[in-house]
Amino acid sequence: MVSTEKTSAFEVFTEITLAVFRLNALLLSKGDQLVAPLGITSARWQVLGAIAHAPHPLTAPQIAAAMGITRQGVQKQLNLGLSSGMVKTITNPRHERSPLYQLTELGWRTFDAAISLEAEWVGSLVQSSDPNELKVTLNTLISLETKLEESPVPNTRHSATDSFVNNDKELPNS
Repeated sequence: MVSTEKTSAFEVFTEITLAVFRLNALLLSKGDQLVAPLGITSARWQVLGAIAHAPHPLTAPQIAAAMGITRQGVQKQLNLGLSSGMVKTITNPRHERSPLYQLTELGWRTFDAAISLEAEWVGSLVQSSDPNELKVTLNTLISLETKLEESPVPNTRHSATDSFVNNDKELPNS
């Protein structure tokens, strides 16, 4: 039997997970609206930001790792950035098939404009927030991120997934 304390922590963690999913969707949606006048999306802004904040040019896999997104998603945004003139490639002396990427002048102007728009928007969002509460929230999210990175996913080839895997069983009602 699961203790009440563990059940409560489980329920709270589930609510945190759902809140983070909703927050992520809102950040992407609002971010898309914010940077649309610049001709980019949140996804492109994220990739431009990874390149802008790096101390040296990066490969697509390095950008993906830095931002926690897929390499394929990064490559799509890099290709769009190349075609729009915001990103350029340079030869990677360590791997000829994996170029390094850096921002062009247009890429820097676009990124800087996005940051200016973000500063105005975030300023209005946090105007009445307590900085200490925001720091606690940040530290909690970082702690959860670390725990998730270090925690293996349990083996899903048993019990809970059996009804989905075996054709002779009906799916549970939603």
